[in-house]
Amino acid sequence: MKLSDFDFALPENLIATRPARPRSSARLLLAQGGTIADRIVSDLPQILQPGDRLVLNDTKVIPARLSGLRHRSGGAGETASRIEVTLLEPQADGQWTALVKPLRKIRDGEVIVFSDDLSAEIMGRADGQAKLRFNLSGDDFDAALAQVGAMPLPPYIAAKRPADEADKDDYQTYWARNAGAVAAPTASLHFDGPLLEALKVRGVTFTHVTLHVGAGTFLPVKVDDIADHKMHAEWGEVTPEAVAEITATKAAGHRVIPVGTTALRLIESAARGGALQPWRGPTDIFITPGFDFQIADGLMTNFHLPKSTLMMLVSALMGVDPIRTIYAHAITEEYRFFSYGDSSLLLPKKV
Repeated sequence: MKLSDFDFALPENLIATRPARPRSSARLLLAQGGTIADRIVSDLPQILQPGDRLVLNDTKVIPARLSGLRHRSGGAGETASRIEVTLLEPQADGQWTALVKPLRKIRDGEVIVFSDDLSAEIMGRADGQAKLRFNLSGDDFDAALAQVGAMPLPPYIAAKRPADEADKDDYQTYWARNAGAVAAPTASLHFDGPLLEALKVRGVTFTHVTLHVGAGTFLPVKVDDIADHKMHAEWGEVTPEAVAEITATKAAGHRVIPVGTTALRLIESAARGGALQPWRGPTDIFITPGFDFQIADGLMTNFHLPKSTLMMLVSALMGVDPIRTIYAHAITEEYRFFSYGDSSLLLPKKV
């Protein structure tokens, strides 16, 4: 299929820059068995069935955007340059890969100072990225990063406004616990305590998995034939306990519904052999129309960018033409799009 098959025109005013408050008051487009209904996220306890299992990504977003100074001595005396850093991924040796701007103003071996407590040495540069070694590790690093780092808002929000203190709560899920993501699993941002309690009362169950969302989730597709696209890899884990819970739900004839494309990609990665197995490691699964879903019976997800891999994923689940209809409805009804926007519940089959 061609990249243009997943394009659509989105009015600029539909890009959300702040979330709904409270979280569960966001709108919910319910697409089920060929029908579309306009609902609210807080309606989920009335929509879902007892025995349904929601799969939740419990990754925690780190405040990965940093601003610091690079000091240098030369003929002009002591000079300092402002350097912006976006952390991408921790490495096994304790270093971090990062985007550094401007990359041309740094040299290997130089140090960027972010605060009295936190600094990082440039260990190498390649392919538009740098490798950094911080002066702190473990809990000390986490504490210093929390003090000076900003949440890594997606480009389409960052272009409209800078991150602020509100984003440290808004851009984090209610159940976040495993730090490592540089982007939020945004479908999960719609859940709060009262909604989770109401779902439990309804008989809906929950399973937690972990997929550390990387900055590559925002990378554009640059090839015309989507079969030529190479997905970025992200680290994830499906525990034996999660496998047992999901397998039992399927065996009982109930539905397994991932909340977010990250949770869906992870459980389908863990089921590539035909049966769900524990998983720990990177996945670069690329879900496009024609994909044979092994586990997911539906998907709760926000509205995605034109010509993105996530548009291809939802088209694989629902069908290319049905997704076009769903998105046309969302635009006509002025749903709010992208990370801080409204949500959808996509169920290919009618109950």
